[in-house]
Amino acid sequence: MYGGHITDDWDRRLCRSYLMSYMQPELVDGELLFAPGFLTPPNTDYVGYHRYIDDRLPPESPYLYGLHPNAEIGFLAFTSEVLFRTVLEMQPRDAGASAGMGMSREDKIRNAIEDIVDKLPERFPVAEMMAKLEEKTPYLIVAFQECERMNNLTSEMRRSLKELELVSGILAVQCFVFCDITCVVGYHLFCLKSWPTFNFLDENVK
Repeated sequence: MYGGHITDDWDRRLCRSYLMSYMQPELVDGELLFAPGFLTPPNTDYVGYHRYIDDRLPPESPYLYGLHPNAEIGFLAFTSEVLFRTVLEMQPRDAGASAGMGMSREDKIRNAIEDIVDKLPERFPVAEMMAKLEEKTPYLIVAFQECERMNNLTSEMRRSLKELELVSGILAVQCFVFCDITCVVGYHLFCLKSWPTFNFLDENVK
């Protein structure tokens, strides 16, 4: 559902399922389970609900979603692979080693920067597009929100790439620049501003 609006039969079906599952007498009595081991909170204020969730919500696990514990193995294996691959990619290579094993880290970063800069799109003129609208429907509002998010993402990418160009292979740099180097090599620095993905930065740009 976009913005809480019911726009089609599927949204209506989803909303109906939520209401039928949670709008029960047990909800008022505090006997309804929102999740395994997580009862509905007692009647309290806004701060009390937050405190109840922080104190009582069970740790995230496959069991919490009704899945077998082995369902988490694939995720943990992928996370470990990304971690160790990033560590290996960040190991320094001398000129002799790079000649026999491929490009050095600095060459790889430089090529990645040039390739990404060439592919970066221009910012969406959100204000101009919104001024031309006669009616703001839920779908258009969501579209403009996505445009704003893309603008924030590309701005962060341009900032990071500019910093990397100034660094020019020096490792004794600020912490966020070092993280940007790691990201260009293969890690997900930009996941804080982009959409959830298992792809690396260069794969997303493609």
